[in-house]
Amino acid sequence: MKKITLLLIVFSSFLYGQERHTINGTIKDFSNGETLFGASIYLKNTNVGVLSNEYGFYSLSAPKGTYTLVISYLGYKEVSQEIDLTTDQKLDVELEVNSTQLNEVVINSSDSENVNIKKPQMSVLKLSQATIKQVPVVLGEVDILKTIIMLPGVTNNGEGSSGFNVRGGAVDQNLVLLDEAIIYNTSHVFGFFSVFNADAIKDIKLYKGGIPAKFGGRVSSVLDVRQKDGNSKQFKLSGGVGLISSRLAIEAPLFKEKGSFIVAGRTSYANLYLPLMEEDIGVGFYDLNLKGNYSINQNNRLYVSGYFGRDDMQFSDSFDNSYGNLSGNLRWNHIFSDKLFSNLSFIYSKYDYEFALKLFEFNWKSSIKNYNLKYDFNYYATDALKLNFGASLISYDFNPGVISPTSATSSINYFELDQKRAFEAGFYASAEHKVSERFSLEYGLRFSMFNRLGGQTMALYENDLPVVYNEELGIYETGTIIGETDYSKSDKIATFNNFEPRLAMAFELNNRSSLKAGFSRTAQYIHLLSNTTNVTPVDVWTPSGQYVDPQLSNQYSVGYYKNFKDDVFSVEVETYYKTVDNRIDYIDGADLIGNNNIEGEILNGESRAYGLEFLLRKTTGKFTGWFSYTLSKSEQKTVGGAAGGPGINNGNWYNSAYDRTHDFSITASYNLNNKWSFGANFVYQTGRPVTYPNGQYMYEGLSIASYSNRNSDRLPSYNRLDVSATYKPNKKPNRKWKGEWVFGVYNAYNRKNAAAISFGQNAETGANEATRTAIFGIVPSASYNFKF
Repeated sequence: MKKITLLLIVFSSFLYGQERHTINGTIKDFSNGETLFGASIYLKNTNVGVLSNEYGFYSLSAPKGTYTLVISYLGYKEVSQEIDLTTDQKLDVELEVNSTQLNEVVINSSDSENVNIKKPQMSVLKLSQATIKQVPVVLGEVDILKTIIMLPGVTNNGEGSSGFNVRGGAVDQNLVLLDEAIIYNTSHVFGFFSVFNADAIKDIKLYKGGIPAKFGGRVSSVLDVRQKDGNSKQFKLSGGVGLISSRLAIEAPLFKEKGSFIVAGRTSYANLYLPLMEEDIGVGFYDLNLKGNYSINQNNRLYVSGYFGRDDMQFSDSFDNSYGNLSGNLRWNHIFSDKLFSNLSFIYSKYDYEFALKLFEFNWKSSIKNYNLKYDFNYYATDALKLNFGASLISYDFNPGVISPTSATSSINYFELDQKRAFEAGFYASAEHKVSERFSLEYGLRFSMFNRLGGQTMALYENDLPVVYNEELGIYETGTIIGETDYSKSDKIATFNNFEPRLAMAFELNNRSSLKAGFSRTAQYIHLLSNTTNVTPVDVWTPSGQYVDPQLSNQYSVGYYKNFKDDVFSVEVETYYKTVDNRIDYIDGADLIGNNNIEGEILNGESRAYGLEFLLRKTTGKFTGWFSYTLSKSEQKTVGGAAGGPGINNGNWYNSAYDRTHDFSITASYNLNNKWSFGANFVYQTGRPVTYPNGQYMYEGLSIASYSNRNSDRLPSYNRLDVSATYKPNKKPNRKWKGEWVFGVYNAYNRKNAAAISFGQNAETGANEATRTAIFGIVPSASYNFKF
């Protein structure tokens, strides 16, 4: 490490020969001590500036002299301070909330120096906690994921679903992180709610493209969610009681304000409002967020955080279902020098589910867990160059399923699917480089490698083909197994490695507008096996291996950004083109549950997505909000290859399940006075692709349906309007207890949007008929939120 630091210092000395000094520190919220990510720190009337990192740390260098240091963050009062930069110095700054901006809708981290124009990073969306709480959402429950699908390039899988799709990608192609821990299933109650309790969340960032080199493992997007650190100034209590769920959060300082903690819990009684109104049926969830931190000294701070969430469902005498996420993270922030910041993290993540089928008297248990060691560094070489580098090591354990009888009379025998193990490593280096006054670059390289480890038995197939085409029946089926190979734990079943370059650039046309372009190559080594469009608890994750190749994506993007009317408005226009190789596709009638040889049900294909995104924002004033529109196409192609046959849809491109031609939304917030504020959003989406029957024939007295090409039809278009009103009974500034009532109406004009359309035969008339299934009509809600 000392050698690396020395080389960086020598490199920077070549760039600037005159005497220079560095100022560094941490930016925090004055009221609660929370660090601020993305605050702008710059020297007035110069080009020297930087943004604070994920832990509020900043560092900038300039020639010896006297300057005005300006620190700004949207929603906070700007701070200006004269500094005499004759020596290196440390300056921590606390910003006060600007009360006139408390109710503004903020989508990105722009500031008085137009960071959204100057920075080369593109396809990134940032949401504040205040924004999330103003958007009307399903059943009145505040939900991060329901908010981000209102932004361009992001859609959902259907009504009542917490899964999300980014630029035509599948759900499993999104890397979702909660305090750096991987979250494998983001939904509660089969997608009606997300796992993120807004009371515990400080900051979220969604990377749709131009993914930084420090992130790897997914080919579509990264959702980086950070929990609050806890109030380090005073005891705080907050929560809410609603028709669907109740929540409570406690935060307070520790060790004489050298640390702090937060504990936030949430529980639901959703079974009272779901259309399952029977005494012997229950549906509910609960979750718990924990975080604490301690400052050892000015250069060292420890963090510990965790999340635990669980769903429990009982369906009469049919089955019980339980699933949930568990994660933990121990982090150490260390400042090596005024230019070098580091973060070391040890992370644990687990997702598991249990399914009990009472009729047949057996249990099904499955899980995926990983251990992750990460070490990240930020080196502020000069005012024009910041270097980021680091490494991550991940160990995976896959338990596809264990079936066990629940009684001696059960007809089911104990059965355990093969356990799978894998190891993934990533090493990266990147630079944020201001080449000239108007031209900036962010470039980097990630090297990833993946080992599918032994400890299991693998089937051997005739002609090494796990899937073959049956010419006589005209279908794909599992190949002929001719033997097996027993791999010991010291063996490697398969090894993959990839270089993943990343590049983003920005050219300022003037102080209010810029052009940007970017390229990113990403690799994904684990896959979610699911032939449904929504995430379900019984979906199985599997690693790349002998017959399953890693997904490889290339994404190109170009954008135009402009602020106008004194930064009251901003507009962003982006176009993108993305390809994915080795995208898993499924043969017709694929059996994915309880299958030890899953490679016999899948084919390797490719996908592509391209589109145009438009976002118009208004971030100040009584009336705020945004309008977003996306015109896009998402397609998939799977040829027969070595398996023979025509492939899926005769090997032609066809609509992926995530294709939405048109997707636009309007989100608005209006603050009438100190007591009343109002919000509304409208959503319109082209219906998702589906496959309908196009005929039928009789076989031995049975009516058999024939189907059109895969995803050649569509559900009807989706649209709805949500409205909300917030009432604050008192505005006494000295009163510790503060409360508010939130009233909302989801789907205000009661549109019955089709979640699915099924076809069948009427039992009485014998006529063929289609049945439209809708999840929600109009849904009113009310909740009381408080803080103390």
